[in-house]
Amino acid sequence: MTIHTQPENNAMVVTVNGRLDTVTQAAFDDKIRELIDGGNHRLVVDLEQLAYISSAGLRGMLTMAQLLKEKDGRVCLANVKNNVRAVFDMSGLSPLFQIEDSVGAALACME
Repeated sequence: MTIHTQPENNAMVVTVNGRLDTVTQAAFDDKIRELIDGGNHRLVVDLEQLAYISSAGLRGMLTMAQLLKEKDGRVCLANVKNNVRAVFDMSGLSPLFQIEDSVGAALACME
């Protein structure tokens, strides 16, 4: 898994590539905590290049949402597609997140 960050308008775009699973979830959590502790309280998480997410990855997403809620922040997921979307839907987590079809649409939700 690789994570790339890019400030855009009034948010930080976090692009996640590869797999978010038991092996990589700690690195994801560390990066998200670093961003939030650094004052980034509006995150757009682009999952277009995420090939796989496990229950550990979903737990990381929930932790991120909780940390942002504590800071009165916001998160919007972008490009949640194919098997990653199926895992969100089957787990019942889709309604807990704002999910948009593009990074642009997700950024618009941050305004």
